[in-house]
Amino acid sequence: MKCPYCSVDDDKVVDSRTISEGRAVRRRRECNGCQRRLTTYERMEEVTRLVVKKNQIRQEFSRTKVLDGLITACQKRPISMEQMESVVDEVEKQIRERFDREVPSVFIGETVSEQLRELDPVAYVRFASVYQEFADVSQFLQELTSLMENRGLEKRETENREAEDVL
Repeated sequence: MKCPYCSVDDDKVVDSRTISEGRAVRRRRECNGCQRRLTTYERMEEVTRLVVKKNQIRQEFSRTKVLDGLITACQKRPISMEQMESVVDEVEKQIRERFDREVPSVFIGETVSEQLRELDPVAYVRFASVYQEFADVSQFLQELTSLMENRGLEKRETENREAEDVL
């Protein structure tokens, strides 16, 4: 592999570790020419899965495209890149488990939405507003009301459990 800085084709692996539940390897390399470091990722070549969009157009699944959508939804939120990568890993895992060749785009959107709903409600609403194509503010309000009701229910359940623990 040629160094992107000096184009020398000679490097050494400084660190190597598995990521994405053992489905990929991250390697830190050091160029023997300029001593600069770089990171490479090695993933198993998998069967190409096509995403079937709402208009029935098919395009190759892109991990990068899903991650870009997450990055946009999570801007200025306390969500690390590792957490976003974990969401994409889960999406890929579920696609592998459930689909052989083609996956509906709706499945991807719903899976990302579910993951974000648990991770960060604000990022979830941002993502949902684009994915579900909210037409007006009333759709935002419906989604926010649903989120707040679920949060209230979860809070009451937690309080009830804590009260039972005390008794």
